[in-house]
Amino acid sequence: MTPIPLTFTDKLQEFNDCSESQKSAIDEITKEFEINTDKLKKISEHFRNEMNKGLEKHGQTVAMVPSYVTGIPTGKEVGTFLALDLGGTNLRMCQVNLEGDGKVSVRQQKYKVSDSLKNGDARHLFDYLADCVDKFLSEFNISSSAEDKLKLGFTFSFPVDQTAINKGNLIYWTKGYTASGAVGKDVVFMLQDSLNRKVVPVEVTALVNDTVGTLLAHAYKHSNTLLGVILGTGTNGAYFEKISNIKKLKSFSSNADHMVINIEWGAFDNERKVLPLTMFDNKLDRKSNNPRKQALEKFISGMYLGEIARNVLLNLIDRTLLFDGFSSKDLNNQYYFETEYMSTIEADDTNTLEKTKRILEESLNLPSTTLTDRQIVKRVCQLVGLRAARLSAAALSAVISQCNVPESGCNIGIDGSLFLFYPSFKERIKRALKECLGPNADKIELDLAPDGSGVGAALAAMLSA
Repeated sequence: MTPIPLTFTDKLQEFNDCSESQKSAIDEITKEFEINTDKLKKISEHFRNEMNKGLEKHGQTVAMVPSYVTGIPTGKEVGTFLALDLGGTNLRMCQVNLEGDGKVSVRQQKYKVSDSLKNGDARHLFDYLADCVDKFLSEFNISSSAEDKLKLGFTFSFPVDQTAINKGNLIYWTKGYTASGAVGKDVVFMLQDSLNRKVVPVEVTALVNDTVGTLLAHAYKHSNTLLGVILGTGTNGAYFEKISNIKKLKSFSSNADHMVINIEWGAFDNERKVLPLTMFDNKLDRKSNNPRKQALEKFISGMYLGEIARNVLLNLIDRTLLFDGFSSKDLNNQYYFETEYMSTIEADDTNTLEKTKRILEESLNLPSTTLTDRQIVKRVCQLVGLRAARLSAAALSAVISQCNVPESGCNIGIDGSLFLFYPSFKERIKRALKECLGPNADKIELDLAPDGSGVGAALAAMLSA
């Protein structure tokens, strides 16, 4: 039976009957994925140093992008605002009614974005966005006029160089978009131009990304919110920073004390100084479409966890330590071992790991598996998932340490499928936070913060007014 390292706070999958070679290999892999408390604190300290570099100068690895959102929602704001969310296959239009006391009501509609729009002329894409805004106003009988335009917040989940709360130039497209004529252009101007040409009485007053939106939406409901986080297919964080600490904003003047900073923490440690890279991570990075970029994201986001686990399993197969050395066409395919499979496997508490058996033999078409095979697979998933949660905590603890958190504590709003669905992810983060921050971690609440991109964009529109 493989001994469990004392520095792991989780009880890892044990084995009923495995060979000495298997035990040795699993012990070796377990040590590679282990992040003890000292290492966790070292990563968190380096993260904070990188944050301060990003606050001081442009072009740093951790970009620390100013959002130009300088207000902090109190939960008392009232009013009706629009939000447009573009970031994938669909776009979403929302009418957000801020009711005060942290209460919100939302009416929304999704519209499909065709491949021809994604990859055609950007003017056609933005014209389509304006058409959808107009259609939404008609469908929900929302009145407006040229003299009294409705305010709209635009959630645009693509990399932009933002220069004001309502100005941002597209750096490059992602997520399958290649529309020509947009890169280097102000996306707010392009949307407003389309709205004006189509005589849609709406003014775009704020541009935000999904992480900033998550922070604002959660702050409206919880006044002690410090940080908004995405832990899903991708990962990022945004928080309220003192404007006096944002040294690179040399010409910015405001009566406000704080500004929301979009950390862009997925790129943390692209230089490979502190993250615990294994050969399995190196293989993933080398075969990715962005090698040597988004280092932290490749350790902790849902897009990559299954692929890391797959690399470990293939290594064990090649050493004839798993599945008698046999793989399958599906398991041999990049990204076919999904992070969703890991969730199911980690949650499998049956004596014979029957749910794991179904995934391996039915979904991945592997030959007949033994209980030891399945126990090894579960241990690998635990190691990858646990490491992801602990590294997430390292990032959170760095931001918490950066801010003057009151003695009463703070709230962190988190959205994303990993946080919502992955077994024990929240609990693992909380335990790692306590290792980094000590007893103060007990005063930090980690809450689910759904629908930030809609409500948050509307709040940004309100705060910009």
